[in-house]
Amino acid sequence: MPIIVNLDVIMAKRKISLNELSERVDLTLSNLSILKTGKAKAIRFSTLDAICKALDCQPGDILEYDNENKGG
Repeated sequence: MPIIVNLDVIMAKRKISLNELSERVDLTLSNLSILKTGKAKAIRFSTLDAICKALDCQPGDILEYDNENKGG
């Protein structure tokens, strides 16, 4: 899929663990891990909003479109 999830990069920059982010956004570790590894098929805007608030970032900091990678 040409959508790349850079959640791990932003988390590292903010020095926040998966456990801490999970608590801040009220999302299970397993669901957050699926998103972090890029295996998620979708994300709710409310979840994206909560993550952006917790990490003080923009959606574009987390999600990236790579038109070179058209496979899936």
